[in-house]
Amino acid sequence: MPKTLMCDPALLQKDLRDRVYIVTGANSGAGLSTSEQLLRQGAHVVGACRRVEAGEAAFAGFARLRGSAEIMKLDLASLASVRRFADEFLAARDRLDGLVNNAGLVTNEGRTEDGFEIQFGTNHLGHFLLTELLLDVLKASAPARIVSLSSVLHVGSRSRVADIDFADLNFERRPYNSTIAYSQSKLANLLHAKELAKRLDGTGVCAFSVHPGWIRSNFGSGVMPGWLRGALNLLLRPFSGFLGILTPYEGAQTTLHCLLDDDAPQHNGAYFSQNSILYPNRENRPGGWPMPSPNPNAHDAELARRLYEVSLEMVGIDGK
Repeated sequence: MPKTLMCDPALLQKDLRDRVYIVTGANSGAGLSTSEQLLRQGAHVVGACRRVEAGEAAFAGFARLRGSAEIMKLDLASLASVRRFADEFLAARDRLDGLVNNAGLVTNEGRTEDGFEIQFGTNHLGHFLLTELLLDVLKASAPARIVSLSSVLHVGSRSRVADIDFADLNFERRPYNSTIAYSQSKLANLLHAKELAKRLDGTGVCAFSVHPGWIRSNFGSGVMPGWLRGALNLLLRPFSGFLGILTPYEGAQTTLHCLLDDDAPQHNGAYFSQNSILYPNRENRPGGWPMPSPNPNAHDAELARRLYEVSLEMVGIDGK
């Protein structure tokens, strides 16, 4: 198995006092580890969580770290919740150094509060609206960074390359397939970062998409019961090295690199990937910071532009 990519230790010693970060889905997994590391370096971290109680419990042990933290309610499956979160954050703060669009789900068929296919609506549209509402404060705080978690599955599979189906984004005509829906949402995350980089050129705000790796976490709870997920984690643990299964701290490394590395802005809009045995092509499995996506659709500038414009319409923002 390829070597796990890890941050330069010097990056994890940077003084982040007075810096403010938002991390969505901060109550578990890589989101929690990302938040903890930023707090260790003195930042103020806003954990944006659907379940506030879970976020507060997860952050309870961070009180003695150098930074400061707070938990705010954010349900990405509700555009109204996204707008409330942004309003409350902007009323309280006039600085944002980094936005980490970390939260995500993989689940069976469902709809968001606004009627969108659940995975596209939550993984992409919720974060898309959140980012749009925070762009002004990010620009005012420049240099600032936006990191969106994509996935190796944005590639699709050997038999089917992932794409954005504009004719049926919400699976209203075609039979529902949770894997295809998830891949579409993760490709959308990558394309969103690519188009953001183009639109924000010259503002001092950079955008990146990342694959964090295969992380031991509660991710996937929407498609399997907790007892089964726990049993699988236990059974797979002896094979973690061979399979490339990472700890949450290891899974946070790619995000932290994009947030903190001085050279990352030279790759604005790029895709940064941890290693993964799930890449269809062996040459991609070591990952790279950054690396070219093996999905040809990830390099389609017109696809990225169109997705951005369609997304503006879907979340109710006038893009003109």
